[in-house]
Amino acid sequence: MLLNEHFLNFLAGLNPKPNVVVSTFYKFIQLDKIIEIKNLFNDFLKDLEIKGTVLLAEEGINSTIAGEYKDMLEFFNKLSEIKKFKDIEPKYSVCSINPFLRMKVRLKNEIVTIGDKQVNPNQFLGEYLEPNEWNYFINDKNAMIIDTRNEYEVSIGSFKNSLDPKLKSFRDFPKWVEKNFLKKNVPKETKIGMFCTGGIRCEKSTSYLKQLGFNNVYHLKGGILKYIEEIPENKSLWNGECFVFDYRVSVDHQLKKGNFDMCFACRMPLSLKDKKNKYFKEGKSCHHCHDKTSPNQKRRFEERQKQILLSKKRNLSHIGPKG
Repeated sequence: MLLNEHFLNFLAGLNPKPNVVVSTFYKFIQLDKIIEIKNLFNDFLKDLEIKGTVLLAEEGINSTIAGEYKDMLEFFNKLSEIKKFKDIEPKYSVCSINPFLRMKVRLKNEIVTIGDKQVNPNQFLGEYLEPNEWNYFINDKNAMIIDTRNEYEVSIGSFKNSLDPKLKSFRDFPKWVEKNFLKKNVPKETKIGMFCTGGIRCEKSTSYLKQLGFNNVYHLKGGILKYIEEIPENKSLWNGECFVFDYRVSVDHQLKKGNFDMCFACRMPLSLKDKKNKYFKEGKSCHHCHDKTSPNQKRRFEERQKQILLSKKRNLSHIGPKG
């Protein structure tokens, strides 16, 4: 199915049409002449009211963008004309306002950073598990289920029976594997399943394990977002909300904005209870970081928060979330 057809199928199930559609997609594919591709994306996007981030590297593309559905359809129509990208399968969610403040197309060394250029999902890759296969897999007592996301993401939701490596960043995954797999001589035949938000980190994780000789490695195709999109809540083994890297902070099982906000000092997700904590100062600190930053840093955070709120109010585009 072509990219634009995929999007039209998604829209067909929505009535009324949403104010804003958020789309997350990636593809590991060898890209040459990435500067030309960057210029092509900028050309596609210049007349469209779409915001978000597109990352390009020699290993592929990784993107989260948002806009009104008509602009998004026009973008996917254009992208479908490029042979390398026409079979991408995005994940979608909806919201009332655009969760991003500007559009960025960036060149990177890796589209998701594991810190080892030898890891190549275009050469080594685990087996995909479709969302409708995932429940059976994670109920297998012989399978090890690993959440490859950062610790703060896991803190607000994860799958039943999954293992949290407590990663501070995805770069820590190889160190965790060395400590918990290699040094403990975990058998190379161990059945291992991994997942992440949209599929890209667990796909790279399976590539890493395959290169180390683990031969029974699987990952959730499309990640948590695709699982939530396809699996009814009454059959779901997902617990909690899913962290997303934009100003929604989290989405629920209807893929709508969840109940968490973010501390803009340390970027930890905060519940309503967390915001009642005495150490919570909007834009300045929370109970996670109040004793870890200096007064000067707190002043900078507070000023940044003021600029973010002002930017949102005026619908400006000079400040945005981290890429």
